Amino acid sequence: MKTTPTFATLVFATFFFAACSEQKSAERPAPHTLTTEAMGHYCGMGLMEHTGPKGQIILASQSTPVWFSSARDAFSYTMLDEEAKDVRAVYVSDMGQAPTWENPGADNWIEARSALFVIESRMQGGMGAPETIPFSDRSAAEAFVAKNGGRIVAFADVPQDYVLSSQTGSDDADGSAAHDHGAGSHR
Repeated sequence: MKTTPTFATLVFATFFFAACSEQKSAERPAPHTLTTEAMGHYCGMGLMEHTGPKGQIILASQSTPVWFSSARDAFSYTMLDEEAKDVRAVYVSDMGQAPTWENPGADNWIEARSALFVIESRMQGGMGAPETIPFSDRSAAEAFVAKNGGRIVAFADVPQDYVLSSQTGSDDADGSAAHDHGAGSHR
């Protein structure tokens, strides 16, 4: 015998899936305010010592965010196998709302997966490396590109080799790059 779903069943299913979707988005924690105590995960330095956009990743396994001296470093964290994978949110400085490049702001965070990024511009990140510069507004990103060069891409389109490359322009005496995102020594 063939049965068809009743109208009530379809309505219930619609509300159930809508509630699940709302609960999932409600579970995303809010970003933390950038303070002078925030220390970069990879460099161990205060974030306020660096110019350009910052990043923070909120993990399910800890109550405080993992801070990054640059938005590019936050990208690196999401790409490296040895880093924690219980990521609940990735926030980056919205540079369209930043007071200046030197002062990217304490509370102008945008979830990275919804941001647009300028890559390959003349502006360097917190450790003198190529930067992924986040914007919530396309016109702000376009104005930045007109002034500083580069191109605009979505989160998913930022090339892994751009993020994980060690092109800082300064090498250590042994020939290794000064800002290398290599295997797990940064934990």
